[in-house]
Amino acid sequence: MSSVPRFTRALVRPPGDSFTAGLTTAGLGAPDLALARVQHAAYVRALETCGLMVTRLPADEAYPDATFVEDTALLTARGALLTRPGAESRRGEVAAVGRALAEFFPTAETEAVRAPGTLDAGDVCEANGHFFIGVSERTNADGAAQLAAWLAGHGFTSAAVDIRAMPGLLHLKSGLAHLGGRRLLAVPALAAHPALAGWEVLRPPSGEDSAANCVLVNGTVLAPAGFPQTAAALRAAGLRVSELDMSEFRKMDGGLSCLSLRW
Repeated sequence: MSSVPRFTRALVRPPGDSFTAGLTTAGLGAPDLALARVQHAAYVRALETCGLMVTRLPADEAYPDATFVEDTALLTARGALLTRPGAESRRGEVAAVGRALAEFFPTAETEAVRAPGTLDAGDVCEANGHFFIGVSERTNADGAAQLAAWLAGHGFTSAAVDIRAMPGLLHLKSGLAHLGGRRLLAVPALAAHPALAGWEVLRPPSGEDSAANCVLVNGTVLAPAGFPQTAAALRAAGLRVSELDMSEFRKMDGGLSCLSLRW
């Protein structure tokens, strides 16, 4: 891997007091808000350790899920696209993120997914300028098509991956991560998908599917703690791994990739 940082900045938003009222299908119980804030602070420190300058938006009490900022915008080397989240209760999160990004992406507040399309950026995994687009309960076919057209207009390629029949995957990146080069980490349900043909696919060991929600940042894989076999496999593959406790965010269907926008 190159020692030259790919990312230089990130945008985050800490969980607010309303975080425990957010959307969840996990069935893992209510999150501990104080612990979630400790975990979020550790996550931000990890981004900074990877060399990123972090912009911190204030918590937004009106939107319990607002800490999962990744879903509100797709950032690329050639521009930004605001999303239209599949959960109606989250659509009000987008405007503030667009305003914050406008300093860095001049068209951030004008380029957006339009109705009837829906798109959560947690359904979009970039790998070397190619984008896997998940069609899910949050991202519909129209939203995926709008994104594919936008990406093509900016010189990128993409492929759709329908995950609606795959249990346990709220978003595509719940089970898919780019590990650099032609390598991906994918849960078994995704590993054999035709869109992944030609890629080197690593699979989390049995019982560790949640470890696939990791994120490569400037040569370091930020990985959720508690999945030792996956962490060992990543290290055996020559990757540097930093394990972070994400227990309280998993309770709210979230993970490492969800908590920041990176560029």
